[in-house]
Amino acid sequence: MALWGGRFEEDVDDFTQRFGASLPVDRQMYEEDIAGSIAHARMLERQGIINAMDASDIEEGLEEVKALIDSGAFPFDINDEDIHMSVERALTERVGEAGGRLHTGRSRNDQVITDTRLLAKKFCLELMKGNVELRRALIDQAEQHPDTIMPGFTHLQHAQPVLFAHHMLAYYWMFQRDFARLSFAYEQADESPLGSAALAGTTYPLDRQMTARDLGFSGVTANSLDANSNRDFLFDLDHACTVAMMHLSRLAEEIVLWSTSEFGFITLSDRYSTGSSIMPQKKNPDFAELIRGKSGRVVGDYVALFTMMKGLPLAYNKDMQEDKEGVIDAVHTLSDCMRCAAGMISAMEVNEEAMLASADKGYLAATDVADYLAKKGMPFREAHAVVGHLVLLCERRGLRLEDLSLADFRAESDLFDEDITRQLDLRSITNARTTEGGTGAQAVAEQMERVRATFAIDEAAIFIRS
Repeated sequence: MALWGGRFEEDVDDFTQRFGASLPVDRQMYEEDIAGSIAHARMLERQGIINAMDASDIEEGLEEVKALIDSGAFPFDINDEDIHMSVERALTERVGEAGGRLHTGRSRNDQVITDTRLLAKKFCLELMKGNVELRRALIDQAEQHPDTIMPGFTHLQHAQPVLFAHHMLAYYWMFQRDFARLSFAYEQADESPLGSAALAGTTYPLDRQMTARDLGFSGVTANSLDANSNRDFLFDLDHACTVAMMHLSRLAEEIVLWSTSEFGFITLSDRYSTGSSIMPQKKNPDFAELIRGKSGRVVGDYVALFTMMKGLPLAYNKDMQEDKEGVIDAVHTLSDCMRCAAGMISAMEVNEEAMLASADKGYLAATDVADYLAKKGMPFREAHAVVGHLVLLCERRGLRLEDLSLADFRAESDLFDEDITRQLDLRSITNARTTEGGTGAQAVAEQMERVRATFAIDEAAIFIRS
């Protein structure tokens, strides 16, 4: 008979026991569950609710159970239903009646949400560390190639030249925002619900602040009903994972494109490529493709959590047992993908000549030629049309803008002078973008100072919370 079975005359059958059990999923919360139980036992003893001997036996017994699980020798039994029952049963077998007193003043409802919040905080820290390593790889590539010019794209069409370092730092800022989302999710999980009991609190004189401090929480939840029914912190964590995976998918797509023969911008390390079983020449960006593909499952995890919670009344409902599996999957998927992406970026070879050659195509100087005319007084829309005619002329003749003669330019506008040739140099075009956040060398160097400052702040935030 289950530990809650006093009111029942018979057990559930084998199928419904397996169907209702969460042990296969929540067993990975055993460290959090045991830590919460030790904190609860210490508080019960200090409040005079249980005696010192029972508290000592409980803590010693829980440490033995933890050691057994750590070793892989713990006999998990699906009939225990969840990790909380597994631990309590094993504890009671070791310490007898004292084990039965551990549950005084608490419910599995506040027990499970306490464990889940502790697990969420741990997950957030792990992901924040992985995020920092990924951003470190992006910074390293930017620093190694400060002068490399590549084409910038809109609609996947050549648009304007940019520095490769600038492109790498665009992803840095995406992942820096992901770090901020993970930090927010950590803060949202950082309140202790222990002591809320089933839904209404308890008649025992519990010291909730004591257990919160012992477990590393910054405070306690304000409302016992909300404490047991709240899963918003999991939404925050899931949301952070989903956005981060979207960013990774975008980066992975560019890696796939850049590694093709058509682009040739990068060469992936053999460690992050695979071959073909039939075509011996192939070097496939499989791991970038996998990152791109795995974003879908994380989006699905997010949707599943929303769908499960959308119609639930207060407070706890069994539906909420489904809150962890998707989040755990999202966290592990993102963690693995960030690790893979960081390694791939660190090890890839940047083909500077191919990038520069590509930037020399597609009339990337066109906007600067229009700006040249506008700075001489021509309305920009008129200048836009003039340069459009010049591009059309180039297309008909099979030329580049820089191949046109001064006479060709002056045939469109007498505002053109010999200095127009200086407007067609890719290095000059790039470095002319001096606005804050622009792609000019000086602007990128200034941006890098901001990058290093935010990176140091985020590294320190991890250290403080660890």
